Amino acid sequence: MFYPIEFIGIKPIFGWQGLIPMKRREMAEIEVELVLGKLLSVQEIAGRLDADEISKNIHRRLKQVIRKVVNDVMQEAAPTAWASLPAQGKNLVYARIEMDIPNVVRKIISDFKHNVTEILDIKELVVTQLVNNPKLINEIFLSAGAKEFPFIEKSGLYFGFLLGIPTMITWIYYPVWWVLPLGGLIVGYLTNWIAIKIIFEPKNPIKVGPFTLQGMFLKRQEEVARVYAEIVDKKVMNSENITDIVLHGSGSDNLLELIELHVNDAIERYVSITQPYFALGVGSKNYYRMKQLAAQRLFENTGKYMLYAYEYAHGALRIGDDLCEKMQALSPEEFEGVLRPAYQADEWKLIVTGAVLGMAAGFFQIYFIFN
Repeated sequence: MFYPIEFIGIKPIFGWQGLIPMKRREMAEIEVELVLGKLLSVQEIAGRLDADEISKNIHRRLKQVIRKVVNDVMQEAAPTAWASLPAQGKNLVYARIEMDIPNVVRKIISDFKHNVTEILDIKELVVTQLVNNPKLINEIFLSAGAKEFPFIEKSGLYFGFLLGIPTMITWIYYPVWWVLPLGGLIVGYLTNWIAIKIIFEPKNPIKVGPFTLQGMFLKRQEEVARVYAEIVDKKVMNSENITDIVLHGSGSDNLLELIELHVNDAIERYVSITQPYFALGVGSKNYYRMKQLAAQRLFENTGKYMLYAYEYAHGALRIGDDLCEKMQALSPEEFEGVLRPAYQADEWKLIVTGAVLGMAAGFFQIYFIFN
């Protein structure tokens, strides 16, 4: 089910790849549909960000980035005007912009919150991370099913022994060559089928005398929710990955438009007193290009200053705590979706593999009996 992570052999037929890594895109999409997409609200998560705190964390690095952006943009869009400006004048420009940084950041964050669904897509974020890192999707399923997968391994010993007794008795009284292979096939099939049933059935607790019967996995809902939420929080939906998908995902153009809007507004305010003369001096075409370049360069350098807000953002977003709490409150039917996709998509292969191996063991016994 899980290994090898990459295809080994000659594609597309002669070889093998673990079912989960092979179908990681499909698995990731199912996980989003059944769990993450239903439990996590992008608007709610984004609403926890405080613009002043973000501004405080990135201010020092953003000042450095802005100085370079201003210098590069002016040299490209209005080289003559910028070169003729004395150092004192340039420092005044820097100071005026730096003083306005918190105000601009506040406006950008506010608009980001209101338009977050157009900029950040949870499904795209999760699928991108899990498709690019097949080891990670293995880790999610193996950690969530930390007790269930070993149970399947050991169940072959328990159920195989019990179900093998009728085969043994049949062979004693009716020693025909096909009895052992057929018995092995049936035992191998039933062993895996019963094991999977025990993991997920019954969904709701059923009292039978002093005992309470419920699927193994469903009994561990609180424990699994904590483990699952921790992995998603630290390795899938962390600040770095969210920033990356915001800057390079399908909604990045919307973010660029938002930044352009506020950068253009800021530039208009900075030169409002002398704007007619400034635009005349650099030319209207260069003036427009200057504003466009400034927004583009600021967007391109976002990763350089936003990394200083990662620690704050991680604590503020509280994705792990939020996800854990909501997963623990799921009904058994809904909670089943955390791990069931790992089995359900190719459950028949797992069961048939058990049957084939059981039959092979039967032929192996026959070989040794008659040789």
